[in-house]
This record gives sequence, C-alpha cells and structure tokens, in this order.
Amino acid sequence: MPELVVDSDFEEDTQKGKFLTFALDKEVYGIEIRYVTEIIGLQVVTEVPDLPEYVKGIINLRGKIIPVIDVRSRFKKPFREYNDRTCIIVVEIRDIAVGLIVDTVAEVLVIAEQDIVLPPQVNNMYHQRFIRAIGKVGNNVKLILDCDKLLNDEELDRLEA
Repeated sequence: MPELVVDSDFEEDTQKGKFLTFALDKEVYGIEIRYVTEIIGLQVVTEVPDLPEYVKGIINLRGKIIPVIDVRSRFKKPFREYNDRTCIIVVEIRDIAVGLIVDTVAEVLVIAEQDIVLPPQVNNMYHQRFIRAIGKVGNNVKLILDCDKLLNDEELDRLEA
C-alpha cells in the first residue's frame, strides 16, 4: 500500500489563482484570496488625527483594532457616499490586518495563470503602481492589486504604532 504524503502547501495550492473581486465605479479589481481574512459590512470608523486622508481611521473588530483605508480615496477617485453595498475587505498586509473600504464586493474568481499578464507601462495612471497584474476573464479584465504596495513601510509603521 502506498504511503500517504500530506502536502504542507495544500492550503496555499487551493488558494492559487483565486481572487476576490470588488468594484470601484466601473473598474473591477481583484485581490489574491490568500490576503483576505474576511468581508464585513461598513462599521463605525473612529477618526485618528494626523493620518493620510485615505486612512479613514480605525474600527474595533471583535476586540482587535484595525486601520481602515478608503480604496477610492487611495486611488485618488472622487468621493462617493457610502451605501448598503459599501463594505470592508479585511486583508493581512505584512502581518497587519487592514480594512479596505470598497464600493461593492463582486465574487471570487479563478483566473488561470496563462490569463494573467503584466500591466502595460503607462505613466499617466497614478494608481498603476498598486496594480500587480491584469487578469483576462472572457472579454473583460480585472485589475489585480499588489496588496504589499497599498501601504509603504512608513505608512505601515505609523498604523502599527
């Protein structure tokens, strides 16, 4: 009888190629599912002085204090009133839980490796530095975020303090 070998990377393998998609206006973004901890409804956000404009403040999520970023503001998009579809995607960025306020969450998609390409080099797109890749899904594209670039080291240090 062959020996059963348990692959320690099994959990990571099951998440490979899976992306949580969300919308800001008509653009659809994807975050690798391995970064996503949970999706919650909009919470009461406590403002904290002397943080960048796109950091809306902090929330208390079951006793854990989590900084919250308005992704629309981070990408320098015009403000839009929050509504019942607005939600917070809680992600882990370098071992720090951060909430991302987005217009709406769409779905979890599997995007094959061959359908993921590097973004074109266009210098006039401010938030292009946050885009790691582009996923081709049918005739549509999903802008895949680089979660590690949403906040730089200095910003992460300020949020941790």
